[in-house]
Amino acid sequence: MGSIPPRLPHRCRVARPHRFLANILAIACLTGFGALAHAQAPAPLRVVTTTAMVADMVREVGGDCVQVIALMGPGIDPHLYRASAGDVDRLGRAELIAHNGLGLEGQLGAVLDRLGTRVATLALAERVANAAAERLLEGEDEYEGRPDPHLWLDAGLWSAGAAIVADTVAALRPACRDDLLARAAAVRAQLAALHDWAGASLASVPAEHRHLITSHDAFRYFGRAYGLQVHGIEGISTESEASIADIRATADLVVATGVPAIFVESTISPRTIEAVRAAVRDRGGDVAIGGTLYGDAMGDDGAPAGTIIGMLRHNVMTIVAALGGEAAPWPAELANWAAGWGPP
Repeated sequence: MGSIPPRLPHRCRVARPHRFLANILAIACLTGFGALAHAQAPAPLRVVTTTAMVADMVREVGGDCVQVIALMGPGIDPHLYRASAGDVDRLGRAELIAHNGLGLEGQLGAVLDRLGTRVATLALAERVANAAAERLLEGEDEYEGRPDPHLWLDAGLWSAGAAIVADTVAALRPACRDDLLARAAAVRAQLAALHDWAGASLASVPAEHRHLITSHDAFRYFGRAYGLQVHGIEGISTESEASIADIRATADLVVATGVPAIFVESTISPRTIEAVRAAVRDRGGDVAIGGTLYGDAMGDDGAPAGTIIGMLRHNVMTIVAALGGEAAPWPAELANWAAGWGPP
């Protein structure tokens, strides 16, 4: 018995004697309907982001509904970043520009303000800040009274960005709304699990060692969320430089507390941290470099630390190991993220 031919829509049926014409019409109708179905699927929203942290949130929530380009890769300091002609062209071609805001992008801010008059924009950290004003930390003079912009280092606080991204993308791709909302809920659950794990892990650090000393003051949200006293040698923005007085004061703190390690950051030269170590030695003490932390940028694309979850996991495990604690068991809700991950 031959195969059953496809049942064609009524307007595509023809009389049986015209077999050849019927076949041609069948192909035309089916091909046309397939093209129509394909045309109804929305093209991915073209999103250009500044930092990799914002890009990660947009990708995780947006899924197949977004196509994301991040201007700032691993090791790039957003405070000092200058837009190239190619960057301006990419931003101008975007359907959505997503950036951190709160002054983080520094010298790129004027470009973003100008393009924002003709391209849809999302200042993600500013929107998170508006949603959780009572949980924000005030900035310093270079931020003109704005809150500290490093919100992503508190997983619980940053998780509010998932719903904001979902609503923003859905406004531009309404057909994606249900998928976006589902993905946003999943992201929030993952970040909640990460937040709890980070708190449990860092709680294991002995009380006298609960001092996090880094190159610049990016980790205050992190410290507040997870019970550490944070000391940045430079200010919130890397546009300022540490003074000799800053280095001496930090060395005095290291000697007074006996903290075993201090940390460099992936986007900042280790010179300042090395200067603190030398000053500690001049005072008859010693302190190790506990490792490299990700503050203003994530790790390499495709590597564990190239995601928010992997970035924060790396930071927590590095700090715990250097300051004498022990990491808590990795949460079951994040088991898929740990596949193939080794030590930081």
